[in-house]
Amino acid sequence: MNVFVLSTGRCGSVTFDKACCHISNYSSAHESRARILGDGHFEYPANHIEIDNRLSWFLGRLDKVYGQDAFYVHLTRDMERVANSYKKRFGSGIIRGYAKGMMMGRHPKSVAKELCLDYCKTVNSNIELFLKDKPLKMDFALENAENDFSQFWQRIAAEGDFQGALAEWKVSHNSSPDGFSLFKLFSKNE
Repeated sequence: MNVFVLSTGRCGSVTFDKACCHISNYSSAHESRARILGDGHFEYPANHIEIDNRLSWFLGRLDKVYGQDAFYVHLTRDMERVANSYKKRFGSGIIRGYAKGMMMGRHPKSVAKELCLDYCKTVNSNIELFLKDKPLKMDFALENAENDFSQFWQRIAAEGDFQGALAEWKVSHNSSPDGFSLFKLFSKNE
């Protein structure tokens, strides 16, 4: 069985992968096929856990390939915290794609937080709609990571170093450093 962890990003997805690396009966990766075009984008090995926030932009295609035959996790974090984290990275990555591409333009710094919140609401709504008819799914809140990961471990019948996996949730992976912001770079070069 394949497992897909869907999220907005900035909500513990790297940590989720680090924890899953302690599972011996599944492979696990974070954004492993994000750069591959076409059908190859969805050619994951069997018994693989893929954690990739970009999959939320490919839900129709993901459904055509895996449909109800996979286990899906909706990974969330307090939306204000996600938006604040994205605001620090406003000029890069997926939030830049949303602001410039989806929302069609350059936006003043004064609306950066509003754009980040809008992105979170949009992505979470899309994931919720996608999961509506999926029988194998669970919600996973970063704020309840240890309990939710225990449930996840049981639901997918994971084997391996459970204590090592739980320990990963006590480490901050891929956090945005204080003061980190690409907004100036974004607004000057675009």
